Amino acid sequence: MASYKVILFDLDGTLSDPKVGITKSVQYALHQMNIVERDIDRLKCFIGPPLHLSFAEYYNFDEAYTEKAIDLYRERFTEVGMFENELYSNIPLLLKTLEEQGITLVVATSKPTVFAKQILKYFNIDQYFKLIVGSNLDGTRSSKTEIIQYILDKYNEHKLSDFIMVGDRKHDIIGARNTGIDSIGVTYGYGSFEELSHSNPTHIVNNVNQLKDILMGSNVTK
Repeated sequence: MASYKVILFDLDGTLSDPKVGITKSVQYALHQMNIVERDIDRLKCFIGPPLHLSFAEYYNFDEAYTEKAIDLYRERFTEVGMFENELYSNIPLLLKTLEEQGITLVVATSKPTVFAKQILKYFNIDQYFKLIVGSNLDGTRSSKTEIIQYILDKYNEHKLSDFIMVGDRKHDIIGARNTGIDSIGVTYGYGSFEELSHSNPTHIVNNVNQLKDILMGSNVTK
């Protein structure tokens, strides 16, 4: 019997691998701003966190430059980047199994909601989610803490112990901790074991099968 009643899933690095689309779109934006980055692997750090944080942190962009970079990024991302993406193995089966158990599934992503909805529809897994919550296009509600809290407020008939957040970066784990819910860090995404463990998740898993065991209530005591 499953222990959790509402499961929040991050999108990038948790449900799907968006490496090509995100890194090439960042590369495009940088090129348009006369910054050449030939190695897209150096841009994997952009997968997960809000873009405005990453451009500021990794390229020291001020607010105006960051907004310009995000606009350029979206030029490519909306055309091709969001579809340069693939689901992790066994994710559709996991979602189907959880839904059949009567568990409420929600997407909690820092990606703008409008893009998240298109990606989930493209993969034909949007049917499994009762709610898809991301950031706004103007950059508001972009922190994972804000996004999770928004979802908790929507499902306020539940206890905090009914919820769990699944994600691959420290932002997912910190957001869950800030809002008082359990979390699972997945190492098959873009956050290292060190990054995740330092954020103190409730659990850490290495693959989708281990994730399923916890979410279905196997090998875990609550």
